[in-house]
Amino acid sequence: MKSITLLSYILSFGSQMKSTRRFVFFLEKMYPYRFLAAKMTRVPLMREIIDKMFFDQTNLTALPKDNIVEINLEKSIKPPDNIVLPSQVVEYFIRKTNYRFIMKFCLCREAMHCKNHPIEFGCLFLGDAARNINPDFGREATVDEALEYVQKCRRSGLIHLIGRDKIDETWLGVGSEGNLLTICNCCSCCCLWKILSDLDPRISAKVKRMPGVEVTVTEKCNGCGTCTEHCFVHAIMIQDGHAIIGVDCKGCGRCADRCPNNAIKVTINDEDFLQKTIDRIESSVEVV
Repeated sequence: MKSITLLSYILSFGSQMKSTRRFVFFLEKMYPYRFLAAKMTRVPLMREIIDKMFFDQTNLTALPKDNIVEINLEKSIKPPDNIVLPSQVVEYFIRKTNYRFIMKFCLCREAMHCKNHPIEFGCLFLGDAARNINPDFGREATVDEALEYVQKCRRSGLIHLIGRDKIDETWLGVGSEGNLLTICNCCSCCCLWKILSDLDPRISAKVKRMPGVEVTVTEKCNGCGTCTEHCFVHAIMIQDGHAIIGVDCKGCGRCADRCPNNAIKVTINDEDFLQKTIDRIESSVEVV
């Protein structure tokens, strides 16, 4: 309980001032306690406190990688608009905003001393609030630089979470006016959102699948369990020699990307999935 109280104090303090490297050091020292804090949300009173402080108005969507999705469209789309991919959501917001900030480190991977993915591939923040981020943490980027950056992140195996994130608003000290858009570049080994399975379901539901995404296991599955090792929300179990996708799946598609037998399919069965995703994000974040 003391650890949670200290973490709450540190994050609250950060929301009132521009975050510093020393402040980040404290956050990284507290990072191992994130699962304990998440489990405390199962206690009604603690849930209300933690939700209000760290998750209020959070609205994030997991985007599957372009190369692993199969998109089923009922209507034909003529060139040049016939390429429809999840990454276009990220591209849309990068082009829309007037300000882009690339972090030069990932807080999660730095705290965990990640050996699997580049620590220097941090979040991309968009919107006016990003102007208030400590310049020591990264740099402003042009449209082309930001587009190239997210492509590099995807090529390195990272998954995007995009939307409004109260935790980022708080620890970065940029305020909570709803004009900071977070684009996380997440790994399965260090990501903060591995806490989802420990959070109260009412909080974990704030991280959502992309509209129309379905993840299914085919007859090629031999129950090897590789998918369970890479699911960051622990939504997959092996039962009777076959992988079972649970209801908590966020549709990121990492399981399909890592399956050695190509036994997992990620499909998008909503022809309006791009617009619905954009509408969902814009309902909680004003990006100009």
